[in-house]
Amino acid sequence: MELATRTIATGFAFPECPRWHDGLLWFSDQHDCKVHVLTPDGAAVETFDVPGRPSGLGWLPDRDLLVVSMLERRLYRRRNGALSIYAELSALHPGQSNDMVVDREGRAYVGNIGFDFHAGEAFRPTAIALVTPDGTVSVAADEVACPNGSVIAPDGRTLIVAESFGMRLMEFDIAADGTLTDRRVFAELGGLVPDGICLDAEGCVWVAAPYAGAALRVARGGEVVDKVPIPGGAAYACMLGGADGRDLFLACATGHDPDETVKVREGRIDVARAPAPRAGLP
Repeated sequence: MELATRTIATGFAFPECPRWHDGLLWFSDQHDCKVHVLTPDGAAVETFDVPGRPSGLGWLPDRDLLVVSMLERRLYRRRNGALSIYAELSALHPGQSNDMVVDREGRAYVGNIGFDFHAGEAFRPTAIALVTPDGTVSVAADEVACPNGSVIAPDGRTLIVAESFGMRLMEFDIAADGTLTDRRVFAELGGLVPDGICLDAEGCVWVAAPYAGAALRVARGGEVVDKVPIPGGAAYACMLGGADGRDLFLACATGHDPDETVKVREGRIDVARAPAPRAGLP
């Protein structure tokens, strides 16, 4: 089924990594180095700066925010409105740090591009970093083809990650020590490049597929059961939220060149009504 969208907020450079938290929509405007917080209908609540292009967002058990800095390849912690360095990721992230999911124990799983995509470097696989609540950084899983959007199942024991350059969704068991084991395919995507993802209560994964100009609802095994076309742009990330968990917020832009997106500011947040509510994390 194709689902229609409406736009609730505009004027951003490159919105990414939307999160539903405490009844509000949070997202990174990567190329503008800001994090925005909106009401469900798109009204601005708060905006704050993050150096080095913010990306993945997540919350610790004490409710402090963690935010990825892509270019600095580090995690910041935000407490009482102030940022401090939480973890350095450069030893494990040869390319820009990227999206992230934080589990209920406060363990952060942080992906990275693995190579300089915009400079035309050759692809190379990379690692998902595991950052424990004491700030220790280690390898959660290695040899991943550009780990991007990630979700954790409601039981807290399974992680699904979008392998952008693998063109698939991969699934792992989360071991007691937080490492990722028993790597397996959740869904092959038929040549589509997945970006941000979120999980619904029927076990389907919403996949932002920017080069397809759509967001896709994918069942285990790869069947596309619903589709949201993005008029005049592309969806780079998605998040279920709203009062009943069925508002699918879509971070959209007309391109991904860092300089151009800041000039044109055509990034926007669209919303569609999804058939099933949000589940798991983020």
